This record gives sequence, C-alpha cells and structure tokens, in this order.
Amino acid sequence: MTVNPFETNASVYDQWYDTFPQTFECEVQALRALLPPPGQWVEVGVGTGRFAEQLDIRLGVEPTVGMAALARSRGIDVVQGVAEALPLETASQDAIFFITTLCFVQHLQKAMAEAYRVLRPNGHCLVGLLPLDSELGCAIQDRAKDDPFFKTANLRTKRDVLNALQSAGLVLQDSSQTLFGDPASFESRVPTHDSGHDRGSFVAFRAVKPR
Repeated sequence: MTVNPFETNASVYDQWYDTFPQTFECEVQALRALLPPPGQWVEVGVGTGRFAEQLDIRLGVEPTVGMAALARSRGIDVVQGVAEALPLETASQDAIFFITTLCFVQHLQKAMAEAYRVLRPNGHCLVGLLPLDSELGCAIQDRAKDDPFFKTANLRTKRDVLNALQSAGLVLQDSSQTLFGDPASFESRVPTHDSGHDRGSFVAFRAVKPR
C-alpha cells in the first residue's frame, strides 16, 4: 500500500511555514493584492489552513484527513473532497482559491470546470502557483524525486494554467508575483511583490466568471 505523506506527515508539511516565514509572507502579500470583494469564499486543497487563516477564508475543501485536522484547528470549516468533483452546490461561491494546489491536481481542466460551476456570475477564481517555468519551479522539479511531498507533483507552467482558466470560460483580470531571483535569497529579503507574472517564482492570477 502506498503511504500518503499528506496523511502521515501533515505536521511536517505544516512546519515549512514556520521555517520559511519570509517566503510565506511574500506569497500571502501577492495573494492579498488580488483579493475580490468579501463574500462566500472557499479554498480548494486547503491543506493545513495556513493561507486560509491569513486570508480569512472560512471554508475549505481537502481530500486528506491529516491535513484537514490541522486546518480545522485553525478555525476553518473543512469538507472532504477533490478539485475535480467539488462537494459544493452550483453557483454557491463568490470566490474560489487554488493556492499551491494545482500541482497536486490530476486533471487540471476538470478542476477549472468545477471552479466555473460553483462560482456565481461575476465570481472570482484566484490561483497561486509555483510555476514550472521559474527558478524555484525548476529547483523543485530537479529534487522532486527525493521529496516525499513533491515526488508525485505535476508542476504546471503559467501558460498551462492560463489556458485552463480560459478553456473553462474564466476571464483573466489581474496577476501579481513575488519571490524574485535566486531561491536561496528569499528568506533574507524584505517581503515584497509586484504586478504581472513575468518573473516571480510565485505567481497569482485572478480570473472572473462573466455574468
């Protein structure tokens, strides 16, 4: 039987956020720059709830029991499910978030189609990713076979994600980026972000479901 590290080592995964606080804060800032108006928000692949806690997202979808338990300890209401078949009603959400999640999703286009389904008209889809076509993405890919969490990951390029959003009927509105240059320097820098998605190792997209 294959052991799922997200079940057995959820606390180890969660420790990353305390080990690399500057990097985490950079990613949070890049996402905050794109937040839509308040409403019914859900994070898909909520994990241990670190991003949801920081962004005041009160509902999460998570397939693994171990990760979900930690998210619930942070006050997140978590339902079990996967991105390709969301346990959410059609047109029930004002915003749906995928934060460092899409690399663990098997069927990207199905996940985006589900996002479109559960969003209300004029609802927003926010994606935060570590692009394969970035310095950090390349570094993660190079060592993935020795990493218990990333060895089964499928990092996507920015174009992969943009194409999937568009194919699902979602329209890109804005983007932001952070983690510039050598990944070894991220923790020694003051957290900062910029608009666009041409050079960051963490990129965020905000797309809208047209009325």
